[in-house]
Amino acid sequence: MEPKKEKHEKPKYDYKADEKLLYDTVIVGTGVVGWATAMYGGRLGLKTLIIGDIFGGTIILTHLVENYPGFVRLTGQELSDKLEEHARDYDIDILSDRVERVEKSKRGHEECFLAHTLDGKKFFTRTVIFATGTKFKKLGVPGEKEFENKGVHYCALCDGPLYKGKERVGVVGGSDSAAKEALLLTEYAKKVYLIYRGEKIRPEPINEKRVEAKIKEGKIEILYKTNVTEIKGDKLMTSVILDRPYKGNKEFKMDAIFIDIGHIPLSELAIQVGVKVNEKKEITVDRKGRTNVPGIFAAGDVVDTEFKQAITGVGEGVAAVYQAYKYVKEKEHQSA
Repeated sequence: MEPKKEKHEKPKYDYKADEKLLYDTVIVGTGVVGWATAMYGGRLGLKTLIIGDIFGGTIILTHLVENYPGFVRLTGQELSDKLEEHARDYDIDILSDRVERVEKSKRGHEECFLAHTLDGKKFFTRTVIFATGTKFKKLGVPGEKEFENKGVHYCALCDGPLYKGKERVGVVGGSDSAAKEALLLTEYAKKVYLIYRGEKIRPEPINEKRVEAKIKEGKIEILYKTNVTEIKGDKLMTSVILDRPYKGNKEFKMDAIFIDIGHIPLSELAIQVGVKVNEKKEITVDRKGRTNVPGIFAAGDVVDTEFKQAITGVGEGVAAVYQAYKYVKEKEHQSA
């Protein structure tokens, strides 16, 4: 009896791509949305290439994911690994690189797009799907840049352990993400101060209850209607300046501060090729993931949908690659 063939035999970092091919679709971005999109592209039989320089995207910085169907809880890295593994089970090409430019082009008589990478590679493709995600928004106050990674951070999972046993650590923000950062930091610091400009933080109900429990324990305190206007220190950050006094003083001594005030969509590549964006620079798409430029699609945190979650982004990516599939097949029918 022939031995059963093991799946996922490809080495984890067996990157490949063929500049001679005309790809059916090039997916820009290797976060969970990109991997899900690539998986479905392979499943639909499209010549698929996925390109990215940060495998896993920003979700790998998430300590705990509890709202992805099929998994009660797992880390962001584990979720990304599972989607990557699933994508690799199909015949797709994968490249570790960064796309620097996308432009309209022609290959022979066929209109297409040309993707240029940082390493100088070029790939022709009939369609492009942007799953480029976002980057962390910064406060933009004096001292932030000076003390970055010297007390100023943007990821509690990455840098929280540095402050084990420290007296005071702050989190700036009031979203669900900021609440989860504060909760994680209570595992390290003696007390966490959540600094929010609004009147009420806005976490999901389950995380709101967890924050309330930590407040009762004396592990979290919330400073409402308060902004950080400056970050001070010497070699390392030592304090923040607030726009309103805390216990009679605007200068508040802190060992570290974690900024979680939102994200900026990485839509520059799409803008360069003529894709429309909204006032937030999010790519404008219809419910099928189509942009105003025929042959270009987008999904995930970079698009103008209101509710941004890993599960919704993955669904958007699958819908977008299906539209790319229909676009390619229609072109083939027209040229037949």
